[in-house]
Amino acid sequence: MIQKRTLLFTIALLWLVAATAQTFTLQGKVTDSDMSPIELATVSVLSQGRVAMTNLKGEFSMQLQSADSVVVKFSMVGYKTKTRVLRRPRGKQTLQIQLFDDNLLSEVTVTEKKRQTGSTQQLDAKDLQHTPSVTGNAVEELIQQQAGVSSHSELSSQYNVRGGSFDENSVYINNVEVYRPFLVRSGQQEGLSIINPDMVQSIGFSTGGFEAIYGDKMSSALDITYKRPKGFEAKASASLLGASAYVGFSNKKFSWSNGLRYKTNKGMLSTLDTDGEYDPKFLDYQTFLTYSPSKRWDISFIGDISDSRYNFYPENRETKFGTMQSVKAFKVYFDGWEKDVFTTFFGSLNITHKLNDKTQFSLITSAFHTNEQERYDIQGQYWLNETETNENLGVGTYMEHARNYLKATVKSVKLAVSHKPKNHHIQAGLTYKIEKIREYTKEYEMRDSSGYSVPHTGQDLYMIYSLKANNKLDANRVETYIQDTWKFANADETTFYTLNYGVRFSHWNFNKESIFSPRVSLGIVPAFNNDVTLRFATGFYYQAPFFKELRDTFTVNNITHATLNRKIKSQQSIHFIAGFDYRFKLRERPYRFSAEAYYKALNNLVPYTVNNVKITYDASQQCSGHAAGLDLKLYGEFVPGTDSWVSLSLMSTKMKINGRSIPMPTDQRYAVNLFFTDYFPGTDRWKMSLKLAIADGLPFGAPHRDLSDQPFRAPAYRRADIGMSYLAYGKHKTSAEEVVISPKNKKKKKKSSIPVKAVWLGIDCLNLLGINNVNSYYWITDVTNQQYAVPNYLTGRQLNVKATIEF
Repeated sequence: MIQKRTLLFTIALLWLVAATAQTFTLQGKVTDSDMSPIELATVSVLSQGRVAMTNLKGEFSMQLQSADSVVVKFSMVGYKTKTRVLRRPRGKQTLQIQLFDDNLLSEVTVTEKKRQTGSTQQLDAKDLQHTPSVTGNAVEELIQQQAGVSSHSELSSQYNVRGGSFDENSVYINNVEVYRPFLVRSGQQEGLSIINPDMVQSIGFSTGGFEAIYGDKMSSALDITYKRPKGFEAKASASLLGASAYVGFSNKKFSWSNGLRYKTNKGMLSTLDTDGEYDPKFLDYQTFLTYSPSKRWDISFIGDISDSRYNFYPENRETKFGTMQSVKAFKVYFDGWEKDVFTTFFGSLNITHKLNDKTQFSLITSAFHTNEQERYDIQGQYWLNETETNENLGVGTYMEHARNYLKATVKSVKLAVSHKPKNHHIQAGLTYKIEKIREYTKEYEMRDSSGYSVPHTGQDLYMIYSLKANNKLDANRVETYIQDTWKFANADETTFYTLNYGVRFSHWNFNKESIFSPRVSLGIVPAFNNDVTLRFATGFYYQAPFFKELRDTFTVNNITHATLNRKIKSQQSIHFIAGFDYRFKLRERPYRFSAEAYYKALNNLVPYTVNNVKITYDASQQCSGHAAGLDLKLYGEFVPGTDSWVSLSLMSTKMKINGRSIPMPTDQRYAVNLFFTDYFPGTDRWKMSLKLAIADGLPFGAPHRDLSDQPFRAPAYRRADIGMSYLAYGKHKTSAEEVVISPKNKKKKKKSSIPVKAVWLGIDCLNLLGINNVNSYYWITDVTNQQYAVPNYLTGRQLNVKATIEF
């Protein structure tokens, strides 16, 4: 019996010794190219089915089985995957792994640089020049394709976010808030946005629940950072819709980037129903300089000059609309002209001093100035007929006149502090703004229907619409904020947390109002699945009134006068957001599924109407409302080596005005966006990009009526754009060497001395399906006060060819 027990004990001991000898401990640290730790990087041994993630310090540890060779893979989105092979490992193995930015992702349109644990997602627009574009504003077109974002005009770079208006989106370039022109009323007038895509390094975008560092807007925050060139780089592009050029160079202390853009959408406008002479010219020049005299000091300057001119001489228009049973024809002959000029200047100077590796102070000054003119005198003689019976439904003449002038200057000085103690990032800032605006407006519309001026009283001669304004705004604004981003984990470092909390305060001396805005968000990477991220956010967000929201109107003798309302209060939105992200692989290709539910409680809303891109506020009253919805997005490599996505947004909005609960003007109940990229079979030099958008139509009503009377809804917006690009000359990278491919020489060579990096040729088919989308309506009124809504169709099918050379 004793011998039997001794034998069993000996066998167990030998088995334990053997098992111990076959296992080992792998530990180490993962850092980036700057030796900063990479958190939540994946360390995997696929042959053993073992996966671990790095902690907040970039460290990891895992128990593995020994073998002749153990293959360990280190990966993180946005970095090149690195593999290490361990030969017969024993005991404790320690690895120091350094991951580098994935330059191979330059072919990817949008790249998520890291896991999103906060309310801001990171996007990349490196190769948007290879996708079909109408406006030439690549960054805004990228934003319009995100879940929760919508746009109902391909001619405009403006966008709505979760039921908000165009004016509810804040835009920052290198920590400075930037502005748009005020008088733009249609997509045809819009020029180039202030964001030059050739100069962009990073894009941060939040559709809600954003941090306290971002200003007093209710819907979204777009944070742009311009890049510092690494050596010499240049690019030139040309197409039927415009051209651009970019040049940048640098040395150890100095860098200088220059971007020049020209746009003309004359070809696109020729597909509209209104025929005539279109002469739009938009020009923009930007410069970005940086100087670092020492490791402790950084000085940078951004300058922008933009000149947008829109000249139009209409001739005639014919629009057919209605149903299959009742088709109507609207015919107009024009006489007159429209001449618009929008000239803007922007400059920003940033001086940063680094006390040490954890603390820095920045002094940022900026100035924005715009000089705008909108002038037109257009007369039209129109006929509205029933096509089947040839019955005349209306005939008349209208005359539109405008002399609108506006000058605005916004100056600011900001002191910002950044401090990074252990696992924390504390940011604070104090901004003082000086705002000066001068407005002179005189516009009217006269309509004559069947020999009677409308409106017809039988006694007096009135215009159907007349507006006068002569306003001045001189105001000062103080803004301050403080926030902290705290990253921590539970005791055994299996669950990771990212907590952002902060508060924002501002005061405007024009209406004597002070607003206080606390905000908090939490991101969780749970222990049960490291590929899952849970996100929660809430906070108070205010739409501090600016010039547009202040305009209040009153009518005397049928003439409307616009004044500034000093009693108006900031619009308020309370955000409640819950998000879920899941990263997975399908057929060895990475994907990410995101879902985000939100509810926004709205108070002190200033009612408004939207006509094309012109927003008209009624500052005489304020109301309440809400917006709720769900955003879903699947992002990944639908085709190996390319990134694509599809998104679905569902939303419901209501506002209570004059005792009635009605949809908000931006009540888009559903939206589907698809972006798909692919390569032609057998080659990666032919690239195809497809953009597809389907969005619910927006509510609308007859003009010059009560804002609560919006009984109609426009048809859904449906559009498909496709583009094909051919790499005629370029550089590809293999694992061992850089290869140059050209039509005449397809052999592998070492790095070429030719300064040309790549040559792309492309062709786009815009509005592939030729769908007549409606952006606004022109209303015909006869002497009996019967009104007809004539749709203003957007652009038709159009081809665009383009070429890009990179140096």
